[in-house]
Amino acid sequence: MADHGNDPVVVIGLGRFGTALALELAKRGTEVLAIDHRPKIVQALSGRLTHIVAADATDLEALRELGVTEFRRAVVAIGSDLEASILTTSLLAELEVDDIWAKAVTHQHKRILERIGAHHIVLPENDMGERVAHLVSGRMLDYIEVDADFALVKTHPPRDLVNVPLGETRLRSKHGVTVVCVKSVGEQFTYATADTVLQYGDVILVAGPIAKVERFTERI
Repeated sequence: MADHGNDPVVVIGLGRFGTALALELAKRGTEVLAIDHRPKIVQALSGRLTHIVAADATDLEALRELGVTEFRRAVVAIGSDLEASILTTSLLAELEVDDIWAKAVTHQHKRILERIGAHHIVLPENDMGERVAHLVSGRMLDYIEVDADFALVKTHPPRDLVNVPLGETRLRSKHGVTVVCVKSVGEQFTYATADTVLQYGDVILVAGPIAKVERFTERI
């Protein structure tokens, strides 16, 4: 998939997720065309988004008239109306939009969206639930799943990594994870090297397969 940089984005569906996404994109300087079928929602956001229209995104001709074919990126943020979500996604694929993102509410919904042409699927509630579950365990300060089986975790170093150069710990061969960055008390994050010596109170960023990262943090 080509890198589309800061190309304009169509955001369809202005519930909580779609609205937050559209506003954040606009804040970052991305041109956004926001579409929702509810005039009241459109009116309420008209002062915060430059390009926002009330239209039926399940109507192919309506999408054409709005110039959606000129956009390379689109987000279907419709969640509650599965039929509208699926139909809108299929129409964007028919219009050959290069990069289609879609919100799914269930894994079955996700599979359907993938089959009809969505390039990226977001499961906001599911993803946030997984992240919070990891944080509630108390061993992680933050958790980001960066791929289907790879995560980046913010945590403290276990006892056996303290006061020993990382290169001597054989961390990757023993546990299958890597300390990417370290932040000492009162300092900024810096890249970790083989010569880095961790101290109690340091914060580290650890990367690796999810199962191995989880096992690593269980030792903390």
